[in-house]
Amino acid sequence: MSFLQNRLESVTPWLYADSSAWTAIGLFGTALFGSRFVVQWICSERSGRVVVPPVFWHLSFWGSLISLLYALHLDKLPIILGQALLPVLHGRNLWLLRKR
Repeated sequence: MSFLQNRLESVTPWLYADSSAWTAIGLFGTALFGSRFVVQWICSERSGRVVVPPVFWHLSFWGSLISLLYALHLDKLPIILGQALLPVLHGRNLWLLRKR
């Protein structure tokens, strides 16, 4: 049983198309989100202290947004709920960085 597909498929048929491209999108979002830790680790090692560079928040935002899109494609409520607020939280951090 689908959660959103019955409501959204007529508006966004591409979201529910069965394609290996969706697997690639999901992998890309996960890789983007996961790469933020590697970037943060490298920046911290170079400076000799814990550093959270701005690119960390960019990777967080875009990775979580793409992962949310993939979660909507999967149409599984637990996954959607787990991803739903992340782009908002990371976007807020980007907004705060912009104000500095």
